[in-house]
Amino acid sequence: MEITNTSGRRKTSVARIYMQAGQGNITINDRDMKSYFSNELLETIVNQPFATVDAVGKYDVQVNVHGGGIAAQAEAIRLAISKALVEENAEARPALKKEGFLTRDPRMVERKKPGRRKARRSFQFSKR
Repeated sequence: MEITNTSGRRKTSVARIYMQAGQGNITINDRDMKSYFSNELLETIVNQPFATVDAVGKYDVQVNVHGGGIAAQAEAIRLAISKALVEENAEARPALKKEGFLTRDPRMVERKKPGRRKARRSFQFSKR
């Protein structure tokens, strides 16, 4: 039984996954996916790559994820699963690429600049 491990990122979230053939169990930080993600939409985001390549319930996934919020964590896990599916089966690449699951979303929080209140927001101007 071969274990595929990849990583995915989104904002400041980093997800490392270990995927192998199994019954479709997804464990995130030693918790079941249903208990980790309270929102059903986030579970759908994680399962999107499997649905795209008709592999729902064929792989067990063990995930270690940290940083960011839960939505960013879900998208980081989606990227990692997509990369692992391509590693397993190269023919899945065009379908996943078309859906945009193999692209890392580069948007991050902009850093605070000196002399400003936030990244771009200036202090209130006072004429007098």
